[in-house]
Amino acid sequence: MARAEQPKEEKQSIARNKRARHDYEILETWEAGLVLTGTEVKSLRDGKANLADAYAVVNAGEVYLLNLHISPYEQGNQFNHDPTRTRKLLLHRKEIRRMIGAVERQGLTLIALELYFRRGRAKVAIALGKGKKQHDKREDLKKRDAERELARVARIR
Repeated sequence: MARAEQPKEEKQSIARNKRARHDYEILETWEAGLVLTGTEVKSLRDGKANLADAYAVVNAGEVYLLNLHISPYEQGNQFNHDPTRTRKLLLHRKEIRRMIGAVERQGLTLIALELYFRRGRAKVAIALGKGKKQHDKREDLKKRDAERELARVARIR
């Protein structure tokens, strides 16, 4: 009797924070669930989200996501949500303790990297980041340009 293959976990991306990797040095990442209302989920399924300025804070042993903009749902009438409300993140206690130590002691920042659906549930990838200085950003750009040039030369040959 042949064993049925498990379907791969599909990640249906909604929004990405492109500036995060440019502005911050990413040290560690986590996947967290979001506490959402019905109209927020429907709006996310339409792809109406922006997490360009989104970041997380630890408050009273819980983690909250701020500045995540989810556009109001068109058919939402009076039950629609506030677009930039504070949303609670669902994480394990051990992960939250790790974040508290890093944010309070080391002065690091929790940044939202990507918002996506996994197995029908809305998830957000958050990262522990250390802000880059301007010269670090320039070095990264030079390094990327050099790699691109090497790849171009190798492709021509």
